[in-house]
Amino acid sequence: MTKVDLSPRPVEAMSPRQLERRGSLLSAALGLVTEIGVERLQMKQVSERSGVALGTAYRYFSSKDHLLAAAIADWHRLLLADLVAELRGPRTTASPTERMVRFVRHGMRAYQRQPELARLRVAVATSTDPFASEALQGMARADGAALRTLMSEVPPASGDLVQHIVGHAWQGELTAWVTGRTTLDDARRRLEDMVRLVLLPYETTPVG
Repeated sequence: MTKVDLSPRPVEAMSPRQLERRGSLLSAALGLVTEIGVERLQMKQVSERSGVALGTAYRYFSSKDHLLAAAIADWHRLLLADLVAELRGPRTTASPTERMVRFVRHGMRAYQRQPELARLRVAVATSTDPFASEALQGMARADGAALRTLMSEVPPASGDLVQHIVGHAWQGELTAWVTGRTTLDDARRRLEDMVRLVLLPYETTPVG
């Protein structure tokens, strides 16, 4: 008997109409997360809000975890684009350390304004769904690209390690905050101090 492939359709193979449905599902998921939280959200609710039939929704996302991972990854990528555009403007003369400190500071503030999305990011990080993991790997690649843009003065070999450290520290501090093990102010301060520490060897101008 031929095995039926039930994998969700790859994004790059979707038609414009399919991409629109996918976007509606992601938007509905994020809206529901901010309203009722991650734990209470169900695929049926996302289907009803988005207007996409439940059976059809599973052709786009293999599970609730996959949907939520893709949703936070898309939101996070938009956040990164805004932060990089702000910090790489034509009038910006800041050093790599200053840019990176502002980057993580503004990023943490964005999650402060959307605490349920911070909880979502932490929740999906432990998913065992392979498609959710794939979405999170895409988010990590977007993080890396943003950090490389902000640290163009840092040699590529060293930059890869710095990106790894910053990415894991950011995730760790968000996790500590949303699980009540630290305050947001303390989490943000530690993250900024860590950035200063790891970028100090590449600093060529005084940091204000």
